[in-house]
Amino acid sequence: MARKRKGRDISGWLIVDKPAGLTSTAVVNKVRWALDAKKAGHAGTLDPEATGVLAVALGEATKTVPYITDALKAYRFTVRFGQATNTDDAEGEVIATSEARPSDDEIKEALHGFVGEIMQVPPQFSAVKIDGERAYKRARDGEEMEIEARPLWVEELLLTDRPDADTAVLEMTCGKGGYVRSIARDLGKVLGCHGHVVTLRRLWSGPFEAEQGITLDQIDALARTPELDAHLLPLEVGLADLPELKCTAQGAARLRNGNPGMVVPGDVDYGDEAWASFEGKPLAVGRFKAGELHPSRVFNLAD
Repeated sequence: MARKRKGRDISGWLIVDKPAGLTSTAVVNKVRWALDAKKAGHAGTLDPEATGVLAVALGEATKTVPYITDALKAYRFTVRFGQATNTDDAEGEVIATSEARPSDDEIKEALHGFVGEIMQVPPQFSAVKIDGERAYKRARDGEEMEIEARPLWVEELLLTDRPDADTAVLEMTCGKGGYVRSIARDLGKVLGCHGHVVTLRRLWSGPFEAEQGITLDQIDALARTPELDAHLLPLEVGLADLPELKCTAQGAARLRNGNPGMVVPGDVDYGDEAWASFEGKPLAVGRFKAGELHPSRVFNLAD
């Protein structure tokens, strides 16, 4: 018999401004402890040395994680020219050097090739699976792997600052599955000078912005208090990109049991994905068909 997980049935989102030096999993564990939450997860891993938005979902909000993971995200990062590393960031070993340094105009011109639908090879030190094993585990053993390129949508990639000849600050808006380290590596290759990431910050992810984020010091100070609970955002914030439909009382009863339920028609077409609410509470996500929402996820929120 499975052991029942301890903690509160608490649901919502806590937006953390992640510091450098911690894994995303460590941050989630800290949040779960501080809120005494039974269940928690995050929407989009950040590298240990990266900072910025880490959206932590609690309880029933974990069912909305895919909608944040799939949403556009924005990053600010600094590229160091003249050096390639085995990890494509400053934590790795330098494996190649160059005396060449690009001009601002050369960087801006090269960035055009990284916008739109591009193909990107993840770093050797990444969480992608190769024959069932994480790439970074094999890379730590000194193995060099052929990692298949995968598509990435890049909405925008801009040069925003040039502190010196060795470094450039870029801002990128992209879709799911992007590796900023790969952008820095490949940009260095195109410019003929090598490159790697030295700083990385996620500015926003879907509806969540870094300015909303609470720090780990604040989380420690407010742990297990109502003041920390007050920082929680409601579950439905994670559904900001989907239209909302209001349920009838009968429809709400059916949706709670996982059955199609009647909704008040709204700005959706047949087959569109939407979420349904009743008396201000989110009930389910699903597809709108013939006046009903056919649920794919049902929320079991405590009264």
